[in-house]
Formats: sequence, C-alpha cells, structure tokens
Amino acid sequence: MSTSLAFVFPGQGSQSLGMLAEIGAQRSLIRDAFNEAADALGYDLWALTQQGPEERLNQTDKTQPAILAASIALWRLWQAEGGAQPAFVAGHSLGEYSALVAAGSIGFAEALKLVELRGQLMQQAVPAGQGGMAAILGLDDADVLAACAEAANGEVVSAVNFNAPGQVVIAGGAAAVERAIEACKARGAKRAMPLPVSVPSHCALMRPAAEKFAEAVAALNWQAPQIALVQNVTAAVPADLDSLKRDLLAQLYSPVRWVETIVLLAEQGVTDLVECGPGKVLAGLNKRCVKGINTHNLETPDAFAAVRAALV
Repeated sequence: MSTSLAFVFPGQGSQSLGMLAEIGAQRSLIRDAFNEAADALGYDLWALTQQGPEERLNQTDKTQPAILAASIALWRLWQAEGGAQPAFVAGHSLGEYSALVAAGSIGFAEALKLVELRGQLMQQAVPAGQGGMAAILGLDDADVLAACAEAANGEVVSAVNFNAPGQVVIAGGAAAVERAIEACKARGAKRAMPLPVSVPSHCALMRPAAEKFAEAVAALNWQAPQIALVQNVTAAVPADLDSLKRDLLAQLYSPVRWVETIVLLAEQGVTDLVECGPGKVLAGLNKRCVKGINTHNLETPDAFAAVRAALV
C-alpha cells in the first residue's frame, strides 16, 4: 500500500458522450465492467455512454450509474495491472459510491442499482424546473453563506459544494437560487452562473429523497471498507459502519466538503491523487485546494500508462 497515494472518484457533471472510448477499445476489462452493469440495470449502459442520446445520458438516474461504472471499470483495470494500492479513497458526491465499491464496502451490481434509485428519488423530490443550482466564483465561503441566508426569504437556498477556495456551488428552489445569484454578485462574486442540472443536490429539498433512500441503504450487504474512506459530510474517516451509513444518507441533503477532504488527505501525508473516472473536474479543483498535491488521470490509455509508470 502506498501511504502517499489516494484515489478520488468524480461525481455528476464528469460524464460525456464517448467517455472511455479509447481505453475501452484497447482493454476488455473496461467493457466487461459495462457488460456487468448492463446485466444489473437491464439496458446497454456502454451504448448509452458512447452513442447517447446525450439528453438521456444526462438524466440523473442514467448519469449516476454511468459515472459509477466508468469509475469502477478504471479501478478494476488499475488493480488488474498491479497498480499501487492507495491508503485512502474519497468521492465527490455520487463519487462516494464509487469509493465505497473500490474499498470493498458494497458490491458493484448493488451499487449501480442503488445510485439509479438515488437518481430517481432525487428527481421525484423536486420536479424538473422547480429547483436550481449555481456556481459562485471568486467569493469567500462566508459571503456565499450570507448571500444565501439573505436570499432565502422562507425558501430553500444553501451552499452545497465547497469545491475549492473561491468556488462554491449553491442549490435550492429556482426562485431562491436566482435571488442568491444576485446577492452573490452584489457582494462581489466574479461570476455567478446557473448550472444545467435537473436536481438541486445536497440541499434541504432532498430530505424526502433521503427518507425513501434509507430503506435501500439498510437492505445492502455492507462490509467495513478495506481502504480508509473519507466521507463528504464529515470530511473525515467514519468510526464504524453505522456512522458511514448515516453520513451517506445525510449526504443527500448536506454539503460536499471537498476542500476539507483534500486538506485532510494532505495532512495524512498524501502527495498523489488519482482521479479514477471520466473527465478531469477533480484535478482542476484539487490543485486549488492544496499546493503540492498532484492529481493524475486514468481515462485514456496514454494517461493510464503514464500514471502506472509514475506511481510504481
């Protein structure tokens, strides 16, 4: 095990049509994982990720299994090719489920069904068009929190992703988010832009989804993680399985504390992070959270080979 290495798994927004196409063509293990996913979900997930339609891939109950499958396909390939075992795993939002699979806490097939249900329940909790999310750039956390409090006016709007210093995502009811965007601009935000998402994740509007989701989480066959897992809600490693499950449920309506997660990993001696999944969203955030941490990417054959060589 490499004590200086952690694997981090991306969340929604990292998906794209054609993701993993090149490495999937070269490595049968990638396609094997997607075939397993097709068996679990009852439709051809690889075909959806490669051919679309994009609107369907971007529906939250399709996006979540797609990113999880891509992440675990790359993780399995890393394992199969003798890659160094990380000391820690963490995932951004949905990515926490990929981290749980990688750590051996829940099975791949059951995780796929779980995140599909998570997407469905999130969508049902807030009908399309009634919620919103926005990225606030260039404003201190305290100012974002104050702007949300001022804009709420009896409705829900809150800071939900602390992604990097000066990059916070807010979520809530559509009108309240619009007001908070204006309040953030008034406080000097460089940019405040609505995000093209169908669900206001990680805010209080997701509590009904968490209540329905609890039953599915309780029904899983849980194991203690074999790799230390840093959770979103606490930015800490859970003390036991009960805490882990409780905080996983709370994650639906609580902020993602990503900056603190990366700071914790750095404090534990981690110098290298591998972004295990599609896209490079986390690499961009991580380098702004902590200086001197390198984030590597696995999604193309060349990138994979370079990381394998670098992290012997």
